[in-house]
Amino acid sequence: MKTIIRNAQVYDGSGSPPQGPRDVAIENGIICQVGKDLDTAGAGVIDADGLALMPGIIDTHTHYDAQVTWDPLLDPSSSLGVTTAVIGNCGFTIAPCRQADRELIMRNLTQVEGMSLDALRAGIDWSFESIPEYLDMIEGRGLALNVAAFIGHSSLRTYVMGDAATERAANDDEIAAMEAIVDAGMRAGAIGFATSTAPQHNGHGGLPMPSRLADDQELEALGRVLGKHQRGIFMLTKGARTDVPYLENLAEKIGRPIMIAALLHNSTNPSGTFDELAAISAARSRGQELWGQVSCCPLTMDFTIRSAYPFESLRAWGPAMKVGPEALPAILSDTGFRDAVKAELSEPAGVRLFNGEWHKLAVVEVAHPEHASAEGKTVEQLANDAGAEPLDWMLDFALADEMDTIFTAVLLNSDEDAVGQIIRDPSASVALSDAGAHLTFFCDAGFGLHLMGHWSRDLGILPMETAVHELSGKPAQIFRIPNRGLIAKGYHADLLLFDPATIGRGRNRRVFDLPGNGPRLTCDAAGVHGVWVNGTRISDENGLLPISTHPGHLLREFGA
Repeated sequence: MKTIIRNAQVYDGSGSPPQGPRDVAIENGIICQVGKDLDTAGAGVIDADGLALMPGIIDTHTHYDAQVTWDPLLDPSSSLGVTTAVIGNCGFTIAPCRQADRELIMRNLTQVEGMSLDALRAGIDWSFESIPEYLDMIEGRGLALNVAAFIGHSSLRTYVMGDAATERAANDDEIAAMEAIVDAGMRAGAIGFATSTAPQHNGHGGLPMPSRLADDQELEALGRVLGKHQRGIFMLTKGARTDVPYLENLAEKIGRPIMIAALLHNSTNPSGTFDELAAISAARSRGQELWGQVSCCPLTMDFTIRSAYPFESLRAWGPAMKVGPEALPAILSDTGFRDAVKAELSEPAGVRLFNGEWHKLAVVEVAHPEHASAEGKTVEQLANDAGAEPLDWMLDFALADEMDTIFTAVLLNSDEDAVGQIIRDPSASVALSDAGAHLTFFCDAGFGLHLMGHWSRDLGILPMETAVHELSGKPAQIFRIPNRGLIAKGYHADLLLFDPATIGRGRNRRVFDLPGNGPRLTCDAAGVHGVWVNGTRISDENGLLPISTHPGHLLREFGA
């Protein structure tokens, strides 16, 4: 049956100003006509009544690799205007995986991506081992959204190298084995290859995630597999070694675009991200397709001292990640440990999350009522009142509260003037929602609604048509996703109907709906009136609709 959405202001995803009123006709999941006063005979009609219609949001940085095996909706993205999600970013995947390595893979995700181990154990459907089997499995289970998947470097190293994956670079035979798996993954329809060299990316027991042990030979060899296929994106979350000049050289060698994450503004190194974007622009002028992945959201995390993710990129914090909860108080109380952390925080900021800005770290919730007076106050204020050094005050307070104090930290991207410049940079791509990960720390799955509501409507930093393009047509072009990202004849009917006057994301709230009733943060949409995936409406102004089928596609075909 044909469906016609009538009387909409159409933002077509190309960056052009809106056209309206326009009608958009959909048949068999495809946009078959765009125009004025289309013939509605025999069609189901939805009157947009002047609301805006755009292509659905393409979220290119998510971590739904585990969740997709138990939740085809990819909640909350499906209610926040997202119609396509790219999973496997940073190389943190669950495939390939031998049965003997499942517990390690889950424990690594618990550490590096803030996921609940109990939820992973209860929820993951492990009816696969290889990457092709994983893709077939999630496709067979059904998807409410479109999904594209990266081949993940850390899981790949664990599969080939076992325990040595976190100890050393690969030898020639191991690299050859990894190349064969990447080749099979690309043949099965992966969107590319993802890895990380970032120092904050640590796995179980505080060990570096396996990809951080890869040398230049290994990265180049695996990247060349994409070049052999003449398609696929090489995605990397960068550390100090893999700077932009290095990645420009790598792009030339492998012949594929490189997406560089995560370029976030650091107030203690205010020119850093601008310098990196300038280097990316220079590389592009020399013919190498590099992109800087940026965020339009302040990076704010809730955490307890039991899992202090903001501190885990500090070398000195390593001892706290290597012990269980019983031994942790002794580490946190140790003067030598504290002195080492203070000394490292006094060093110039490199690639790290927390930079000693104690005025941006506050107490959200305490476990014991006698400590309630601290709630809502910053660690800097509380430490000053107590005549203590901030780190000492925070650790002493957390220990007295049985390590259950919930802190919040505004880590990066807090300078709106700087972020406004960054998101307008032509070499930048707005993403970094991290949806599906850090579930107890933050929720940025509504980043697209925030871009349109806060940055476009409220601040006027970029026109709405530019914001729409940044969320739809542009990522479709960068990631070579065919026939998506535009409202045009012949394109898949992935659509978002919204009210420009109210579009935005709500406040984060905590729910207990993970497998095993585990907690996570989520948020609600504002101003969203409809979401369609391949022509099927999955959401209206009241939120998600009950759907009898899963309209999403596993995307396996991409352009060169």
